[in-house]
Amino acid sequence: MKENERISGKALIPFLVFIVVYLFTGIMLHLRGVEMAFYQLPAPIAAFVGIISAFILFSGSINDKFDNLIEGCGDSNIIIMCLIYILAGAFSTVASASGGVDSVVGLGLSFIPARFLTAGVFLIACFISIATGSSVGTITALGPIAIGLANSGGINLFLMLGALVGGSMFGDNLSVISDTTIAATRTQNCDMKDKFRMNIKLALPAGIITFILLLIFGAPESRPNQAALSYEIIKVIPYLFVLVVALMGVNVFLVLTGGIVLSGVVLLMNNGFNLLELSQTMWEGFTGMFEIFLLSMLIGGLSNMVTKEGGINWIISKIKKFAKGEKSGEFGIAALVSLADVAVANNTVAIIISGPIAKKMCNEYKVDPRRSASLLDTFSCVFQGVIPYAAQVLIAAGFTKGAVAPFQIIPYFWYQFILGIISIISIYVPFTSAKDKWNFEYDMPESKIADHIKVLEDNGKVQA
Repeated sequence: MKENERISGKALIPFLVFIVVYLFTGIMLHLRGVEMAFYQLPAPIAAFVGIISAFILFSGSINDKFDNLIEGCGDSNIIIMCLIYILAGAFSTVASASGGVDSVVGLGLSFIPARFLTAGVFLIACFISIATGSSVGTITALGPIAIGLANSGGINLFLMLGALVGGSMFGDNLSVISDTTIAATRTQNCDMKDKFRMNIKLALPAGIITFILLLIFGAPESRPNQAALSYEIIKVIPYLFVLVVALMGVNVFLVLTGGIVLSGVVLLMNNGFNLLELSQTMWEGFTGMFEIFLLSMLIGGLSNMVTKEGGINWIISKIKKFAKGEKSGEFGIAALVSLADVAVANNTVAIIISGPIAKKMCNEYKVDPRRSASLLDTFSCVFQGVIPYAAQVLIAAGFTKGAVAPFQIIPYFWYQFILGIISIISIYVPFTSAKDKWNFEYDMPESKIADHIKVLEDNGKVQA
């Protein structure tokens, strides 16, 4: 049997080893009362254990298996993803050091009427997470303010925390610099702006419904201390630049580099930094992405080994038993990434694991890869924003200093539940479909094929 025709359930064991090691460690530490239990074992270590098991279980010589590992680690999509990660990390760190996050928070709260505070926290969390690409960063920055507003304004604390986490997941799902967006679009070989256009059709209705519900049920009794609402417009500009220019379709490397430059200028002008300190801050951003950088490479290598051994084909062969076409294929992709996120409690890791399988399912069931990227990101964010052992939920509950347990907030995750319902409906009522169809022969939208062929002609690859 040819290598690409192999079908082997045994080939998935290394993936299961990775997930079980990661999940079992988290459960045991949680039972012992360790804080952030599911984040104590670095995910790359669990991935490395999975790779070792692949070398033990798979057939072939050590050299062949090592070549497959390196081929996967060095895949162009993996390398591009990793480079985007470090640039996004640098931008986020430099912009934050310049006071950008505080200014975004202050700007939003300054213009929100008192009766809209709970809905306002949701709205600000949406904006910050879109601008920064980090749900955890958004909760960390806005959490103390949200708790203070709830305590001083007579707001239901559970509802406020639910609004905070929901808003942070809104932006995590949509942001062009979010690691989930990067992972989803690179594994499916599609543009960020195209995935955004599909995602916004899911996230915006869910966000509007959640906002209206929070206006109705989240009215407070007082206004926050005005001293906490200072802001400087110049510090918000880098975030606006990255958001607007990225949505215009500019190359993501240019977008992030421009954001770093603008944030660096603000930092040098207003914070007394010199060029050396700026470079150290950028390096801090690079190193802050090291774990996800390394994990992406290791999972890329492991995925390639599993694929060569027939693991992906085995999954698809099982899905074929219930998948009859595009809709059931989409449902399979959604279920796959949801289960992966429940297992590893990390939406980016869930996408990295599920992405290669989803891409193959796209070809099998003619699912638009832009739609697949949207499903991967959306359903991973839905479950990441609901499971009580996810970092986002643990951090939000942690701000209450034991007054609220993570499990108590689950009924108030209105945005995540609404987004999940709308996303499931979209599988059977395809209102997110792109105007131009995807051409699977060229693996790109039909609108880009003419330009692609012209490039090939210019390079002598095809005859005009």
